[in-house]
Amino acid sequence: MNSVHSSILAIFGLGAPELIIIFAVLLLLFGGAKLPGLAKGLGQSIREFKKASSDTAKDDDDEDEDAGKKSAKKKEAKPAAEAKTNGDN
Repeated sequence: MNSVHSSILAIFGLGAPELIIIFAVLLLLFGGAKLPGLAKGLGQSIREFKKASSDTAKDDDDEDEDAGKKSAKKKEAKPAAEAKTNGDN
């Protein structure tokens, strides 16, 4: 898992010195007391985003299944309707 994190950071061109500078700037801007709250908020945001995206994927799958069931019912209903029109002639 560590290689995944290092490869993601390599994509952005971030190494240890860059991360230290970014952390120092954040510490200066927000102060030591607010950093844990910011990290917690960021973690909750990511969790909510993942939950919403997985819910959307489940909803899409459910809609596809519902559409398949409805089209199957329509196909079954058509022969019955055709039999009524043919029987009336």
